[in-house]
Amino acid sequence: MVAFALPLPVSADEDAIKLKPGDGLAVVEQNCVACHSLDYVQMNSPFLDRKGWTAEVTKMVKTFGAPVEEADQQKIVEYFTANYGKP
Repeated sequence: MVAFALPLPVSADEDAIKLKPGDGLAVVEQNCVACHSLDYVQMNSPFLDRKGWTAEVTKMVKTFGAPVEEADQQKIVEYFTANYGKP
């Protein structure tokens, strides 16, 4: 008898990662999770100030092609800077 081990499906548990409430959270959730998990935010937050978050959002749009409206890009930067920005 031959047994085959099939890999179990793996999925990110996005419900386990909750971002801080604040202005712009809905815009972040609508745009950012389409491409990557929210742990990316928490992982990078100790290193990024306003300039860093601006560069990250710009990179996501220009390099990776994230379909984020220009007005929403600014809201995302404001949210990250206020809630996850380096002091």
